[in-house]
Amino acid sequence: MTQPRSQLVQTGTAGTFHCVQRCVRRAFLCGIDDYTGQSFEHRKTWVRARIALISSCFAADILAYAVMSNHLHLVIHIDPTQVATWDDDDIVERWLTLFPPRNGCLNAFEQKRRRILGDLPYLSELRRRLGDLSWLMRCLAEPIARRANAEDGCKGRFWEGRYKCQLLCDTRAVLAAMAYVDLNPIRAGMATRLEDSDHTSIQQRIEDARCDPTTLTKPLLPTSGSLLRCLPIHTSEYLDLVDWTGRQLREGKRGAIPTDAPHILLSVDPGRERWVTRVKAIGSGYWRVVSDAQDLIAIAERIGQRWIKGLGLSKMIARPT
Repeated sequence: MTQPRSQLVQTGTAGTFHCVQRCVRRAFLCGIDDYTGQSFEHRKTWVRARIALISSCFAADILAYAVMSNHLHLVIHIDPTQVATWDDDDIVERWLTLFPPRNGCLNAFEQKRRRILGDLPYLSELRRRLGDLSWLMRCLAEPIARRANAEDGCKGRFWEGRYKCQLLCDTRAVLAAMAYVDLNPIRAGMATRLEDSDHTSIQQRIEDARCDPTTLTKPLLPTSGSLLRCLPIHTSEYLDLVDWTGRQLREGKRGAIPTDAPHILLSVDPGRERWVTRVKAIGSGYWRVVSDAQDLIAIAERIGQRWIKGLGLSKMIARPT
């Protein structure tokens, strides 16, 4: 039974989420069509550009992303409380960046800006939208669908109606989700090295580090966003963690813990042999919430459920080895 997303995404409360948006019928609408042989790989560039745009307008940070041929992964931190600190002009400027007037001349922008500033109820609604996760995903998906349909000369859905959303309750869950997202091309057999994982945040981080090596010793920042809050891990430590995790996901090496595991792993998960299980569980072991057992129990009680998927897995991971 489909559950209302509002049970997890509480209005006016900051949170970090792993979101998945799939193309309709999981068709390769951003990849190479097996039937016609036509390539739509260029649409991945559209999606990446749109991700950067929406994150600069909403009260949100993009922690990780992976644009695949038939679906999209995002790890997003959104904080609606920050919207209250923006003045009215800032709200209007952000909204006009997302929805510019059809006539792109300066006069049209000014007229629309004045019209919004003069409508206080509508301005209040725009302020709420810029801190809302569903509106963020809508502003990401809808323009891509319109542009792709125009390119194909067709109408109809491009994305599935609902996006999947997982609540990430702690830093360990956030890092596991980020690693899972960054390793998607590796798991799909589309790349064998992180730097070759096209249209992912891990590739962007590696390219940024090559341009400016000093970023390796700095706290890990979002790939884009208007909040730009650091994570409690250095960039080099995160790259080592993802690289090491990717090596464990190779067939024939599952469960093998090499002696050269990155030092940061001891801080992220003292039971380092359970880390790979934790990352892989993001895709299927958990469903609506990713956290430790006590958090899952508390959230299940809050939303009126006796059980929530992932509870057994969390208890198993927490057992001493």
